[in-house]
Amino acid sequence: MEQVLELDIPARPEFVALVRLVVSSVASTRRVLADERIDDLKLAVSEACTNAIEAHGAVSVDDHVTVRLEEGDDRLEVNIDDRGSGFDPQSLPEHPPVTDPERLNFERGLGIPLIRTLVDEVAFESSGDGTSVRLTIYCGRAKIDDVDL
Repeated sequence: MEQVLELDIPARPEFVALVRLVVSSVASTRRVLADERIDDLKLAVSEACTNAIEAHGAVSVDDHVTVRLEEGDDRLEVNIDDRGSGFDPQSLPEHPPVTDPERLNFERGLGIPLIRTLVDEVAFESSGDGTSVRLTIYCGRAKIDDVDL
């Protein structure tokens, strides 16, 4: 049985902390995840939400950003949907390895590569009407008193 929780947040940076809190709460109480994996998920969600908020600002859109948590039997998915102008994730520049001193010349554009390393799967669907980012972490459901949540 799939559980869904949806948040519509104003496209303002101060609401990213609220999203992190909700994601952390769901992940820590309803899923079997190590604290480090929860931290990874919170960071990935923060990056994706920040990108969505910046996408709204770039085209002066006042719509809300939608964050949807979907719980499956073996996974937790977080979807972040914006109404920006969209982008092609394949067109992102390749960054040098982190051990290469040339990497220090990249101050922006590290969010999506970071997201890709923090979650088990990431998918982007982008069009002129916005972008949807789906973050997936594979994990089981938590049990309390032998009852699946």
